[in-house]
Amino acid sequence: MRFLLDAEQRDFARSLDGLLTSCDTPAAIRAWAAGDHGPAQAVRSRLAEAGVFALAVPEKHEGLGPLPLELALAFEVLGRHAVPGPLVETVAAAALLDRLGDDRVAGDRLPGIASGKSAVSLCLTSLGPFALDADAADAVFVVDGDTLRLAAGAGPVQPSADPGRRLSRPSGGTVLARGAAVTAAAGYAADVAALVTAAQSLGVGRALLARTVAYVTRRTQFGVAIGSFQAVKHRLADTLLALEFAEPLVHGAALALAAGDDDAGRAVAAAKVTAGEAAYGAARTALQLHGAVGYTDELDLSLWIRKARPLRDAWGTPAACRARVMGAAR
Repeated sequence: MRFLLDAEQRDFARSLDGLLTSCDTPAAIRAWAAGDHGPAQAVRSRLAEAGVFALAVPEKHEGLGPLPLELALAFEVLGRHAVPGPLVETVAAAALLDRLGDDRVAGDRLPGIASGKSAVSLCLTSLGPFALDADAADAVFVVDGDTLRLAAGAGPVQPSADPGRRLSRPSGGTVLARGAAVTAAAGYAADVAALVTAAQSLGVGRALLARTVAYVTRRTQFGVAIGSFQAVKHRLADTLLALEFAEPLVHGAALALAAGDDDAGRAVAAAKVTAGEAAYGAARTALQLHGAVGYTDELDLSLWIRKARPLRDAWGTPAACRARVMGAAR
């Protein structure tokens, strides 16, 4: 298995990072939390122009994919910049519709997803009753058992630890498909969602580490930078090692998913739990080393800190992922 990225993949990640660096994502997150979707939708439009959503859609439906590794690279960058919105859910819904094998259902939605004109959310009731950012989605798909339906309404928004994540319970709707094909497609969509969430967690963890390193080199105590203290160095080194260990697992899971390996689901679960725990560890390190200032909402760092824990549990809790790695049922 080849883990090294080629030049085109590295250039894609760099260009996406440059694009998002020019966007004020902290302001977009705060607007999103207040119910103003405009700034984040502007960012989403730029992502669509860069081809991010087309990576999840097959060529026959006007996409570029499916390309799991490129999706993972893109979502690591999205996590690094903490972009809000139902991004994971959009690509997971694309995977669901593609695997469903019903061109009538897929043909109505996939071209819009690929172009970025259609933002969708997805709820798999086997993993929880909530859909992410359903109030900002053009369509909300719900899989309940072997039934796929298009929800009629988003429902009231529930509070979340992360202000950039707005949860709601979708209700009612029109049945689109039933049967074993729905169950199989939902399983694959859950793996895609877990993979890109792992990549997003990796990006969040790297952003937290970078910001913390920058802070400890500026913050002084007893006349020297606190980054020179041995205990601080050890804490940062442990955080870096955890993130470095998670990265090849995420890339390896993406390659396994692309190849259709029988153990791809277990590889995704291993990547998800490892990246999620690494990002959560980075958040704890960032909070500890920033001290009291790390708790303040005014500091942009808090937007990344508050994202790490929800991402760790989304699309597969650590316990569920570990059980799957060990061969237990999902």
